[in-house]
Amino acid sequence: MLAGSLADAFMDDPVGCWAAPHERLRRNCLNKFFGVYMAIRLPMGLVWNDSGNAGVAIWSPPGKGVTTPVEALRLISAYAHPRLWPRGPLVGYGLRSVEHLHPKAPDHLYLATLGVTPSEQGCGLGSLLLGPGLELCDRDGLPAYLEASKESNIAFYARHGFRVTRDIKLPRGPTMYAMWREPHR
Repeated sequence: MLAGSLADAFMDDPVGCWAAPHERLRRNCLNKFFGVYMAIRLPMGLVWNDSGNAGVAIWSPPGKGVTTPVEALRLISAYAHPRLWPRGPLVGYGLRSVEHLHPKAPDHLYLATLGVTPSEQGCGLGSLLLGPGLELCDRDGLPAYLEASKESNIAFYARHGFRVTRDIKLPRGPTMYAMWREPHR
């Protein structure tokens, strides 16, 4: 259910479109990807969703933001379609490059994914889902980090205290925006 909501939320995402340019394939790939991603991140206990499952925020605790090689293999299997194989090395290299830029210090919470189905966007649900993770950051004195995949989301995250720290250009693809937030006391 949540994987489907995230797939809907990310159908027009520049990184999702870059990784799977064919719309029909993209929905299936995103659904599989987020199913695997939820299975990896849910045990970490930092996942918040609404009662209607229209949105979800997935956080990773300090030291758990970077995908392990085994997790990466599980995730990449979501894109195992013959029409996408030629893009595989490019997409794999690009996403691995993003992971290498993930800050190693100081300890921080990582907002791995925040998605709301399009029909519910603009109603405050994203802010509501973001809230518990930011409260945890503020309570424990931890900064927060994320990579925004849409330039239009920068203003949303800025309203919650994030600032852009670097642009990340994917090879022959879109730009992502690394964002950081210091804890509020």
